[in-house]
Amino acid sequence: MAGELYSVEQVADRLGLHVRTIRNYVRDGRLRAVRIGKQYRIAREDLEAFTGSSATVFDPDPRPRHVEVSSIVQIDAIDRAGADRVSTHVVAALNQDLGRLRVETVYDEDRATLKVIILGDPDLTADLLRLITMLASS
Repeated sequence: MAGELYSVEQVADRLGLHVRTIRNYVRDGRLRAVRIGKQYRIAREDLEAFTGSSATVFDPDPRPRHVEVSSIVQIDAIDRAGADRVSTHVVAALNQDLGRLRVETVYDEDRATLKVIILGDPDLTADLLRLITMLASS
């Protein structure tokens, strides 16, 4: 992408250097950068010129992207037996192959309400939500 800018911290992390070293390169004129406010930003083209290699492989955040969803399902007007049945099925589904989810169930007897809290993978959460919907409507 043209005009892509990286922070000193991103460049230092990617090159395996200390932030102070990158700042010194900038101050000495060895690495071109622009000052925005109190911080330096380094253009992709300047980084490529400095390293002598293409920055197309330069990823400012080398960690793989992680997407997680959080959901709270509330089922009203459910008795203890129904809440136990839903909780048991949810836990059984987790034990099968849904290891990338965390689930908590809380039953409030005074209000006859079951809450199911789900954290994790969006696709698996959608599957679990379909299961809960089916169990709650039966």
